[in-house]
Amino acid sequence: MGGNTNILYDLVLRERDRWVLWLPVGMGAGICLYFQLPEEPAIWAGLLVIISGITAGWTIRTVARPVSHVLMVFAIAVTTIGLGMTAAKLRTLNVETIVLQKSIGPTNVSGRIERIETFPAGVRVVLVTPRISGLQPYRTPDRLTLRMRGMQSEYWPGDWIKVRAKLSPPSPPATPGGFDFQRQAFFRGIGAVGFAFGRATVIASANDTNGEGGAYIIARLRHHLTGLITTALPGPQGGLAAALMTGEKRAVDEKTVQNLRDSGLAHLLSISGLHVGLVAGFVFAALRFILALLPFVGLRYPIKKWAALAAILGAFCYALIAGATLPTQRAFLMLSIALIAVVLDRRGISMRSLAWAAIVVLLIQPESLLGPSFQMSFAAVMALIAVYEWVSSRSQARNYALGHERSGLPVWARTAGFYIAGVALTTLVAGLATTPFSAFHFNRFADYSLAANLIAVPITALWVMPWAVIAFIMMTFGLEAYALQAMSWGLDLVMAVAETVSGWPGSVTLIPAMSDWGLIAISLGMIWLCLWQRHWRFWGVVPVAIGMSSVLFIDTPDLLVDGKGQVIALRSESGDLRFSSLVQSTHTRKTWLRRAGQKDMLGFNPRRGNTIQNLDCDQSGCLYRTRYHTLAIAHTPAALIEDCWTADVVISLSPVRRYCPADIVIDRFDLWRNGTHALWVTDNEIRVSTVNSERGDRPWVLRPGVLKPGISKAIALNTSASTRQAGPAP
Repeated sequence: MGGNTNILYDLVLRERDRWVLWLPVGMGAGICLYFQLPEEPAIWAGLLVIISGITAGWTIRTVARPVSHVLMVFAIAVTTIGLGMTAAKLRTLNVETIVLQKSIGPTNVSGRIERIETFPAGVRVVLVTPRISGLQPYRTPDRLTLRMRGMQSEYWPGDWIKVRAKLSPPSPPATPGGFDFQRQAFFRGIGAVGFAFGRATVIASANDTNGEGGAYIIARLRHHLTGLITTALPGPQGGLAAALMTGEKRAVDEKTVQNLRDSGLAHLLSISGLHVGLVAGFVFAALRFILALLPFVGLRYPIKKWAALAAILGAFCYALIAGATLPTQRAFLMLSIALIAVVLDRRGISMRSLAWAAIVVLLIQPESLLGPSFQMSFAAVMALIAVYEWVSSRSQARNYALGHERSGLPVWARTAGFYIAGVALTTLVAGLATTPFSAFHFNRFADYSLAANLIAVPITALWVMPWAVIAFIMMTFGLEAYALQAMSWGLDLVMAVAETVSGWPGSVTLIPAMSDWGLIAISLGMIWLCLWQRHWRFWGVVPVAIGMSSVLFIDTPDLLVDGKGQVIALRSESGDLRFSSLVQSTHTRKTWLRRAGQKDMLGFNPRRGNTIQNLDCDQSGCLYRTRYHTLAIAHTPAALIEDCWTADVVISLSPVRRYCPADIVIDRFDLWRNGTHALWVTDNEIRVSTVNSERGDRPWVLRPGVLKPGISKAIALNTSASTRQAGPAP
């Protein structure tokens, strides 16, 4: 026992300076625990965990070594887990909003435009303090989104508009365990989504209201800049330029987006470390070069530090204009730490700066931990820093051993070689680090991403982004068209690379949906590999391998029924999903297809025949027979008379209003209440999972017929229109 304790003590003490790197990991564990709970915990639950950890740590201080150091690590871990739980709970309480309970409209909707998102065809507006005809104030969401189509009046963020629209609640996941748009909308404060009919009317401009506020000024500036870009560069180039300069990813047409995804260049659309770093680097280098040309300034003042401060300011302005998304926030935080280190003559880029950036993001937006943006962004940077630390240490040792021996190649050749090698290594490392998360969230892997990035990233870094910065500067003089035109030449090359690589045979590998435990194991293994520096870091290979093996145990449902009863999917004898309709519920069908790792949309007609063995259909429904079970899909109430007595499972697309002796009965009300149903059929049992049963009873889970806490609170307080922010009358 003593020997094992001494070994553990030795492991812990040797890398004591790396302990701090595990603080965001503990917070992340607490956040995951909070979101996995079936019911909403009390606020004191997380605080109790924090107090327990602090108390344990205080007590452990009196314990003799070496046990005290090992136990102290566990006490710190408990404290950070409680901190993560508390941060997530406080965030939920802070953003709790009213959610529309059912679809309404067409009806009159008015509200103030908070943000305008540009699409290739039309725009989408975010309205705050809306008024909805026929809906009581205490049931009206605080914020909603509307998709505007066709010719529209000119309106800007801060303006009040009125329009006819159809509204609905944010949609639940399309399948159990799928992407939860309701949760995302909840934490964004969105209580309804919809689309407008006809042209919106501006009933009050921003200048007529009580001030615009900083957020509206930035939103108007962003919308104005997007308009300048798309006007100067109409077509795909303009949309891609807007995505890179103002963060308007939705302005890019679908074909270009698909090509970028299939070629492994989709990360160029998300403004993150690459873009923020390039902007800051260009500002830093340009200002330092200009100041160096002035001998009086360059020889007497710290122009390097001045350039670093200017780069921070430039990156901050760029982050605001780009929408300050999660990757942008992370990139700006890390970049600021690095540039401040330049000012203080310290080392800037380190694993510690990444850890502090993660802590800040998790404290402000704990829910971001569950999204692909946070996971892929931090995984890529963590892996790159770990590899950089390893390569740097090996290079120093090699240079010392060789006596700083230099190659006989010219300087330009060595520089070009190092750059190409750096891009290749960066792409390879970042690609490997983000592959598990890409497979989990998007069920796809771009096989030729290395080749595409070797060409597209240098073009973006050396041509596109410098001209983007120049275009921002020239906009103040109305001369942005010249810079944008030069920028478009590089964009054409990037799009050509994406189209060429995506067209290669086998450019994309489709992967069925991974299990949660597989992703967790891979994540913990990667973190262990990257955060430690000594030989025990390679223990992380074990959980990574275990997590990767989860793809061998993927259990795709044998039958899926969507929550509206509009589409059914059955697994054929060949393993493919076949759909009852190739027209209705497009989003649901695409989600099922993607999570099945399937490319082609195949169908069967439940009323005119089928293409699945052991499936018999007629006008009233279908019977699906396995070796031990019979599943009935009843389209009409008349079919229930026979199906209820002959089938083990009855799925009725109409309400079941009479006794049905089948073992499992799923009717229209069950679909309405619990959302999409997934069934797994084996020889021994039939397992059923639903969307709402997977999510539990949480504030963001909309259950038909049940008032959510935000509405109940509003009713109890007798909320009236006078308590809401006043705006122009509709």
